[in-house]
Amino acid sequence: MTGITGAHFLIYSKDADADRAFLRDVLGFQSVDAGQGWLIFGLPPSEVAVHPSDGTFAQDHAGHEMVGVVLYLMCDDVHEVVKSLAFKNVTCAPVENAPWGFYTSVRLPSGGNIGLYQPTHPTAIGSAQ
Repeated sequence: MTGITGAHFLIYSKDADADRAFLRDVLGFQSVDAGQGWLIFGLPPSEVAVHPSDGTFAQDHAGHEMVGVVLYLMCDDVHEVVKSLAFKNVTCAPVENAPWGFYTSVRLPSGGNIGLYQPTHPTAIGSAQ
């Protein structure tokens, strides 16, 4: 192991307070307050895949061009999760089928979207120890 202990994702939002409340109240993610109401959320186990890009997909951060990242939350049954989110008045796109799994997007209060998918491929969850 290289001494890396975790990953920290940044979600850029047009309404950070509303999206933080969504992560806390709707998705039920536990958080810590880093000061002045700045919540940092614990996430379920994660994995990362590197996809080819046909152009610049980057974010300038702290004077560095950082690679672009798309967040997909993973689940065991995407249809059940979409149904449970609908009971909480959360809008999801129609579930689609791809060779790698079933997927949708979840609309955040800010108007942005995050992905949600049920993988049908082997996952690395639990293998990175």
